[in-house]
Amino acid sequence: MKATRGEKLFYAVNYVVLGLIALSCLLPMVHIAAMSLSDAHHVASGHVVFWPLGWTTDAYTSLIEGSDIVNAFRNNVVLTVVGTALCMCCTVLAAYPLSRRDMYGRRLFTLAIIFTMLFTGGIIPNYLVIKGLGLIDSYGAIWLPALVSVFNMLVLKTYFESMQVEMEEAARIDGCSEWRLIAQIVLPLSVPVLAALTLFYAVAFWNQFMNVLIFMNDPAKYNLTVLVQQMVQSQSMMQDLNNLQPEDMANLTPETIKSAGVVVMLVPMLIVYPFLQKYFVKGVMIGAVKG
Repeated sequence: MKATRGEKLFYAVNYVVLGLIALSCLLPMVHIAAMSLSDAHHVASGHVVFWPLGWTTDAYTSLIEGSDIVNAFRNNVVLTVVGTALCMCCTVLAAYPLSRRDMYGRRLFTLAIIFTMLFTGGIIPNYLVIKGLGLIDSYGAIWLPALVSVFNMLVLKTYFESMQVEMEEAARIDGCSEWRLIAQIVLPLSVPVLAALTLFYAVAFWNQFMNVLIFMNDPAKYNLTVLVQQMVQSQSMMQDLNNLQPEDMANLTPETIKSAGVVVMLVPMLIVYPFLQKYFVKGVMIGAVKG
């Protein structure tokens, strides 16, 4: 059907607005990347905008050799991989029984879980609980409070409820147990929504900041987010870099080092996202339309 003049105008305005929003997100990242790959003279003179001038990778080399960024990157990977795996397991184990219509007290349990999304104890009670459990200065303090996201659990619960009952009944007639039903039928059919939720959890753990800052006393356990934040706030960035020779410092400025740190923190998620995008778009829409 041919679009009317009003519809064409509406689409044009949408494209312009969405394009401006996309540029407002993309251009700062391009600027940071350009600064991290430019030499000190061009950065100090303020000539670097969206393209590197005096192309050099000295900032990344110096950052790796003179800071704790490699260890922080390793901590980020551990936090993200283990935390995402634990959260997905707990989310599935919470969403599946709540999606069963024959579960006794299903509505009561669901309302109780939703209540925790609306009302929380706050930072001090959370800290006292974590301290009482002896999890201070361990990654368990980061993983435990985030084991189940109520929003993610409700999305997964809605999808499980939309699955055809006939498939489950046929599997039960064939002698399929509950665990086998979940592993061989329910989860394989839920790949899009599981991929979307995995991305949600992974991004949340990769960008963890406040909990790491509160619960981690050992700097060796800091992740990239905290390390980069300390780098940005540092007033003596060049003196904080260890094991660097004076000739290595000549082509560096604090801005190039900070920009390189930001890029190292952003790139992994930017690489992972395209591989999960097709599942992401489909997964977040599952359960929105029924029929």
